[in-house]
Order: sequence, then structure tokens, then C-alpha cells
Amino acid sequence: MINTVLCFLQATNAIAAQAVNNVVPTSLSSSKINLIDMTMKGGWLMIVLGVLSVVCFYILFERNYSIRKAGHEDPMFMERIKDYIHSGEIRAAINYCYTVNTPSSRMIEKGISRLGRPVNDVQAAIENIGNIEVSKLEKGLTVMATISSGAPMIGFLGTVTGMVRAFYQMANAGSGNVDITVLSGGIYEAMITTVGGLIVGIIAMFSYNYLVMLVDRIVNKMESQTMEFMDLLNEPEIKENNK
Repeated sequence: MINTVLCFLQATNAIAAQAVNNVVPTSLSSSKINLIDMTMKGGWLMIVLGVLSVVCFYILFERNYSIRKAGHEDPMFMERIKDYIHSGEIRAAINYCYTVNTPSSRMIEKGISRLGRPVNDVQAAIENIGNIEVSKLEKGLTVMATISSGAPMIGFLGTVTGMVRAFYQMANAGSGNVDITVLSGGIYEAMITTVGGLIVGIIAMFSYNYLVMLVDRIVNKMESQTMEFMDLLNEPEIKENNK
């Protein structure tokens, strides 16, 4: 792939040099190209990259909101759960978990509802709910990871198609009739799609890692609260009540 790109650049430089030597000096008018015009010159693959970027930003904002909302919890949550269980108010503890309504509270609610059963059964129930909650938090992250790796490849595909188009136009022009303006479309497609693919891929990669970091924080909190709850069940008075 790298060798092909180098060959293309060498051929383009040769064509440009030949075109410069054959050009009759004319008055040049300075013109500016805007982002939309430059993007349109990238061909139909830029539409694909545009769709991927929209999907990427949607997942980023939606997951960022959902994950942060799931992480908002009463700092005294476990302390209140302990107070309820120590006082034997099991129904009040379950209702409190429903009120909090976070991944951690749903895990603890499942554990409370299993009180009276062997500790291993309680822990298994909590872990099952925990796995379900983590999968909910990670919803869409696989798509974003795919975009982060697939967008640059789509950009490289545009590079190849642009090179094919440029060399095809060069072959049809015949010897001595090569004009750099004829090849500009293929060159634009080759370069712009590569830039577009890299930009979308880089944004998706950083967004994915950012969301994974947020999920890891909540998972760590869930694990910590699970350990606190299991330690609570192993307290002597709780074990006596559960027999």
C-alpha cells in the first residue's frame, strides 16, 4: 500500500513538472476553496464518512449522557442499605433501591431479594445482574470501535479509487497531452478521502476510549458496592438472621 502511494506521488510530481513546462504564462486569480467544496471533491466515499461521523457523534453524546446519569448516586447509598438491613427493614431497603434506580442499586436490590439463601447464590445473582448492567452501559461502543478502525480504511479505499481514476485519465490523454487539470479530480479524491477517513477515525478512537473510561468508573463502583454488600451479609448478626 505504501509503495503504491509513493509511486502515485512520484507520477503526480512528474506530471505536474511536465504541465508546468508546457503551460503558457497567464494571469492567475487568487481563489479560496471552502470546506464544503473541498469535501465534495472527495467523491461518494465522503458521504459514507459523513454518515459514520454522524453515527459516531450520536453515540458519543447519547452514551455520555446515559453513563453519567447512571453514575449519579447518593454517596450514602450503602450506609442506608446497611441501616435498613441491620434494622430488619428489608422491604424498605428494596424500595430505596427502586428509588435510586442505578446499575449499582439494581444489583444490590437483587442481592437483598435473595436474602435467606446461601451466600454463593446471592453473589451469583448479583453478578448476573451486574453483567446485564455493564452490557447496557457498553451499548453502542462496539459500533464506535468499528468506526474508529473502519473509517481510515474507507479513506484509503478512496485513495486507491482516486489513483485509479487519475491513471485512467492519464492513459486516455495519450503521450504529451497530459494536463494537470484533467487529473485534479482523481488527485482530490485520493487525498481528501484519506484526510476525511483519518479525521473520522481519530475522533471515533478518542470518543471510544473516553466512554470506556466512564464505564470503567461505574464498573469499579459497582464492584466496590458488591464487596461491601457481601461483607454485610457475612456479619455475625446478619448471618444469624438469615439462618
